[in-house]
Amino acid sequence: MKNISFVQAFRANFLGKSPNWYKTTILAFLVLNPILMFTAGKTITGWVLIVEFIFTLAMALKCYPLPAGGLLAIEAVVIGLTNPYSIYHEIELNLPVILLLMFMVAGIYFMKEGLVYLFSKVLTKVRSKVTLSFLFSLLGAILSAFLDALTVTAVMIAVGYGFFHIFHKFASSEKVYEKYDVNNDHIIDDKYHEDLDQFRGFLRNLIMHGVVGTALGGAATLVGEPQNLMIGTIMKWDFVDFFLYSAPVSIPVMIVGFLTSIILEVTKSLGYGYQLPESVRKVMEDEVKAKDSSMDTRARVRLLIMAVSGVLLVLSLAFHLAEVGIIGLMIIILLTAFNGVIEEGRIGHAFEEALPFTALLVVFFSIVAVIHDQHLFTPIIQWVLNLEGQNQLVAFFVANGVLSAISDNVFVATVYMSETQKAFEAGGIELDHYQKMAVSINMGTNIPSVATPNGQAAFLFLLTSALAPLIRLSYMEMVKLALPYAILMSLTGLLATMYLL
Repeated sequence: MKNISFVQAFRANFLGKSPNWYKTTILAFLVLNPILMFTAGKTITGWVLIVEFIFTLAMALKCYPLPAGGLLAIEAVVIGLTNPYSIYHEIELNLPVILLLMFMVAGIYFMKEGLVYLFSKVLTKVRSKVTLSFLFSLLGAILSAFLDALTVTAVMIAVGYGFFHIFHKFASSEKVYEKYDVNNDHIIDDKYHEDLDQFRGFLRNLIMHGVVGTALGGAATLVGEPQNLMIGTIMKWDFVDFFLYSAPVSIPVMIVGFLTSIILEVTKSLGYGYQLPESVRKVMEDEVKAKDSSMDTRARVRLLIMAVSGVLLVLSLAFHLAEVGIIGLMIIILLTAFNGVIEEGRIGHAFEEALPFTALLVVFFSIVAVIHDQHLFTPIIQWVLNLEGQNQLVAFFVANGVLSAISDNVFVATVYMSETQKAFEAGGIELDHYQKMAVSINMGTNIPSVATPNGQAAFLFLLTSALAPLIRLSYMEMVKLALPYAILMSLTGLLATMYLL
């Protein structure tokens, strides 16, 4: 390699293989922020920082957001927008989510073989794309209502990755393991390129239907989303109470969400309507037959252990026997102990998918700490609290939705509920209206936030997963696919808040 200057070496090393324009943009952000801090003040700099961080998420396929977003978070501490103690406090509040990502996603990894086998059978039996899309949406909603949206999304990512890997490897012109790379399309036979692109679109559609489904089911129950449990605890609602109080808004939104999945596939509009190529279906059918014919007693026992572990997982989460992450650790222990995975390297491989996103989420909490320390949302919160009656409920829904779409819905719900609780305890709000305000906060943080990947942790997890680049699911592609859902579900939630709540 020829000698290069120090500046050239720095530029080549900085953010690795990401495009030069991206590197220049991030450097410009880092130079701009201190200047803004001392000229425009902390509030404007804080809002600019939020936009910059969202930019790093939007460019996730160009560069994983952790390095660039992390530099912005470090700079925020250095120039005084937040401090390490505030960041630690945000991490402390969200420790259950971090434990979930560390252990539950790894637990799902050890169930991947069984999940892919099960869903392959479904994929080959159900030939209607409309029916399949509705099933994914329905399954995502039902599972999220009793489990957790991130856990359900982890299952969908594992299944989608497994499907793509099967066909991509089949279509590869170089089947030697050492040369094979699932991220490399140059080794695909020419006759399969069109089918592979069609299959990518098909998987994008199914995964998005399923992930939006997690938001539909997650909004309806006490355990569906982290902020739901927080709201329910403050309101002293049990599982049934939470469902019944939320039902006037959550049920109409759920119905519209399911209908949207059907309409999008029937009309084949806005990026939907991709069909499963026959060549892919045949490969999947052959894969299932090969698995069935080659399955020995050990393989059957492995699947049985996975099935039993899956039932234990569902029951443990449904009855909230422990924090989700602790249950995930139990699943890891059971599946490694009884299925013979005892080597450190093989166990460690299971954590590769989740830990980068866990680190990114901690960086995200640093940006949330900036929002909290600089009181960036305070003017909007005060404006909403000064309203009265039905107008206030509608404003709660809209404000929580907008703020959740650009930050963290758990944080937004926590801020709004704490302020609402103070007003109620001071005697300024009647009990009936207080309960309706809690429902507005719940639905506002859960439904409009599907408009952006950073609005829902499950969406952000999907965007930064190993599956996203394989199926060409960029930030803007996800926004486009979520847009019809976001509009129709938000309008339904708004009207239900206005007339049914």
